[in-house]
Amino acid sequence: MFERFSSSYFLGRLYVEPYDGAEAAIHRTEHERLNECVYTDGRGVERVDYPLVMKLDTAHFPVVGDDGVPSGTLALPRDAVDADALPDDRPVLLADAPRAAELLRYAGYDLDDLAPGGPGGTEGSGPDRPDDRLA
Repeated sequence: MFERFSSSYFLGRLYVEPYDGAEAAIHRTEHERLNECVYTDGRGVERVDYPLVMKLDTAHFPVVGDDGVPSGTLALPRDAVDADALPDDRPVLLADAPRAAELLRYAGYDLDDLAPGGPGGTEGSGPDRPDDRLA
């Protein structure tokens, strides 16, 4: 679904559509799987409900999991996007743990509640993958 694009991002393609929710969302199962890949290190019990950070064009969005969003879809609040340009299949960037922590801090998230193992935690840089692919 996503593969390494740069030192801070993974690149993937998602069907992007506007919706009436307050937060950007992807299907809950996909969210948890990506969360595991990006934030966890495989040691102990770790949360997989931290917000992911995705970038579409020039805008970053904290992304939550939602069972009502179809698989393979990034649903964005209508007031945050140009609804005339969507829905569409689009390239999407997924921030890695250090970059996500930085962006979530800017957005006002309390990362003390997320660490360790979450974005910005001392243990959560994600697993080493020989092919640099996620999910």
